[in-house]
Amino acid sequence: MARCWLMKSEPDTYAIDDLARDGTTLWDGVRNYQARNYMRDDMKVGDRVLFYHSSATPPGVAGLAEISADATPDATALDPDDDHYDPKATDADPRWVVVELRHVETFPEVVPLATLKADPALAGMLVIQRGQRLSVQPVEPAHFDRVVALARGR
Repeated sequence: MARCWLMKSEPDTYAIDDLARDGTTLWDGVRNYQARNYMRDDMKVGDRVLFYHSSATPPGVAGLAEISADATPDATALDPDDDHYDPKATDADPRWVVVELRHVETFPEVVPLATLKADPALAGMLVIQRGQRLSVQPVEPAHFDRVVALARGR
């Protein structure tokens, strides 16, 4: 059964419109072990993703994506000229992974974080928890469906 996720990106770095234009992208540069473990161990092709714009005005869910390829080593960790270079990563032990995302839908408007926090049906959703900063996090299917309903005006 497909799982649900929320993946954060700063729109100045990579926005839902960029994903719509590109069709797919490798989700690279993740340098948090818990987020990496979700990508490496738990994400599977077909999993649904809420694409979240962080550090935006307002921050919130901008659209939908899906996992279109399983985790593979993150080549940026091995490239000394890349911002995400990790000198401890090697070909034998790359340490970090990427997954491929495919664009599914761009919402007409971002579903703001304030709206998520105000909706009692979303109580317990990780992204609304104080101090929750993970860029990759699991989402309960009921929460996923509620966010999509809010985005579509239902």
